[in-house]
Amino acid sequence: MHRTFYVPRFWLVLFCIGTASCLTAFYPDKISLEKAFSRINTEVDQRSRAYETLSDASQRVGHRLTGSVNGSRAEEYAYNLLASYGFKDVRYEPFEVEAWARDTVTLSVVPDRSDNFREVAVVSLAHSPVEAHIRGEIIDVGNGLEGNFASMKDKIKGKVVLVNIGLSNPTKGARNLHRSEKTALAIQYGASGVIMVNLVAGNVLLTGTASVTGKLIAIPSVCISLESGQALRSWMQEENSRLHAIIDMTNTSRKIRARNVVATLKGAKYPNEKIIIGGHLDSWDLATGAIDNGIGSFAVMDIARTMKALGLKPKRTIEFVLFMGEEQGLLGSRAMVENLKNSGNLDKVRYMMNLDMTNDPNGLNAFGRSDMVSFLNVVGETMKRIDPSFANQMENQAGLHSDHQPFMLEGIPVVGMNGHLDRSVLDCYHADCDKMNLVKPDQLKNTVRYSTMLLYALADADDIPTRRQTDSQTRDYLVMQGLRTPLQIANEWRWKE
Repeated sequence: MHRTFYVPRFWLVLFCIGTASCLTAFYPDKISLEKAFSRINTEVDQRSRAYETLSDASQRVGHRLTGSVNGSRAEEYAYNLLASYGFKDVRYEPFEVEAWARDTVTLSVVPDRSDNFREVAVVSLAHSPVEAHIRGEIIDVGNGLEGNFASMKDKIKGKVVLVNIGLSNPTKGARNLHRSEKTALAIQYGASGVIMVNLVAGNVLLTGTASVTGKLIAIPSVCISLESGQALRSWMQEENSRLHAIIDMTNTSRKIRARNVVATLKGAKYPNEKIIIGGHLDSWDLATGAIDNGIGSFAVMDIARTMKALGLKPKRTIEFVLFMGEEQGLLGSRAMVENLKNSGNLDKVRYMMNLDMTNDPNGLNAFGRSDMVSFLNVVGETMKRIDPSFANQMENQAGLHSDHQPFMLEGIPVVGMNGHLDRSVLDCYHADCDKMNLVKPDQLKNTVRYSTMLLYALADADDIPTRRQTDSQTRDYLVMQGLRTPLQIANEWRWKE
């Protein structure tokens, strides 16, 4: 005799916690997670347009510097592309930004009381002063970490500090600082200027911001190549007298209006709960920014295309965001978070997912939110069943300096994809070689397929284990993640000791 027993949903959920079938138990009346992932996999494999559209934009738009004519063209390109994918609710979210652009710069090095000038190839870092003409003794501060500055605190005031952008001969556990944080330390210790040494061979000049706030800094900050840095340090050792640096520069800075581009896919069951997926559309102007962050922003748009093409209607609302102004100090994402706070809608954001130079992911990153590890493990295991080449390597570590940061500082949970780029590609970061030839179509396609799967899982789950943190919880979380010191250097630590 066959008997049917009714098992309450509550006990079914408890039974499946920690098993691969757990997440699918939340989909009794809908397509299973595995089936959804399979459809996503096929759609992206056969019809992805990420590489095609990024290549087209690189040719038609070029660089995507915020505040420039090219930046405005990039915003329009993204808007029109999302609209062509069938999104009716595509909008611009304008914000005002101080648009900085380099003009002229020279760096001369000369021994004290000598006319033996040597000109050094150099590029200005944003947001150096509109005009600067300084001369000062060069003081080598090595890697430019807090301890390096502290050990030379009595020698820095009024001098030009020489620091590495990266870590020369890094030791285990050593954590580098962002170039803006090193510049902030130089200003704190009274330096009159900063010379950053790139650590990439091949006379590569790197650009980027030296401002932690996205506003003008008080002293000029410039970048020289590895080879120039080596020659300068060798000269400093050979000379009996001190070396002086002469920096002359002019730049422009003016208020303009930039625009984030947002497309919305309304949730079927919880329309007031949002999952935000974003990537910064802007780039620096030395090249087309194909890697930073073409591969991330155009992946976001292809994820949107994929979900529209499949007619996926997850429970939560998804907002696909192309941020501008990231390179100048996370300006677009800061503006969005401020707008959400002012409108009382920040609590509606359940999760933020950011794709910044994300490439060929091999796992997921819970960003220090341990209560999400089990959930993400199930998602990763399901991905691996669909595509065995997905390694499902879980990480649980938060970081700074991209558009997730303003959300994270307000307690919004963040999730990431663990990608990888070849060393030769990373060497072109913010440099004049960041062009389309660095992009590998299959790896970009993997970014789209796996990110779409994760996004769908978050948006369609009956429940997401983690919640927005309170202010005190956010503070403790940032301390545990080792982020207090860099945030203090950047003057973004709002908590009193």
